Amino acid sequence: MSEFELNPKYEKVITDLLEQQFSIVDDFFDFNEIEDLRALLLEKYNEDEFRKAAIGNQFSEQIVKSIRGDFISWIDENNLSQTEEVFFNKIDKFVNYMNRTCFLGIQEKEFHYAVYPKGTFYKRHLDTFQNDDSRKLSVVCYLNDEDWKPEYGGELVIFKPLEEIKVYPLKGRVVIFESQVLEHEVRQVEQMRLSITGWLKTRKL
Repeated sequence: MSEFELNPKYEKVITDLLEQQFSIVDDFFDFNEIEDLRALLLEKYNEDEFRKAAIGNQFSEQIVKSIRGDFISWIDENNLSQTEEVFFNKIDKFVNYMNRTCFLGIQEKEFHYAVYPKGTFYKRHLDTFQNDDSRKLSVVCYLNDEDWKPEYGGELVIFKPLEEIKVYPLKGRVVIFESQVLEHEVRQVEQMRLSITGWLKTRKL
């Protein structure tokens, strides 16, 4: 049996999750990987492969523009491009590490591309459903073209009991947080905002 090797990057995520329920990682993916993912997202968006995002899951899905305004395109793990395979290989490596060290029992995942056009937002919410609590960790990877300026808006706001944490969607930044614990929102954007968003899940009973 091979000796288990500690991963400092993943260990920092674990420490952050234990201490504050979220972690911000600016070097989870390298520059070329982010560039490739961004190009693929824009290709799909320009080919009208996105649809208006809804709230709720398959049992209670409804489109409410006053709550969220993004457009999404789900990623099919059975039909991945080479760029997407690189993305999922890193996600799988992270999941395996978390399961081995933290016994999270992550067995499934789901990810989609997300585009917030100018003027859109997503009001305060929790990433879990009343009829499905399988989501354990939320993961967001930002694919914006340049360093995001505060005046562009679109910051992720994480709500804690005594404070609000603002996270700007800088290119390549990855945010990981507890899906069932932290309410959050996306503030109105003034410039198109691009990302991959997903959830690491236990198997639904």
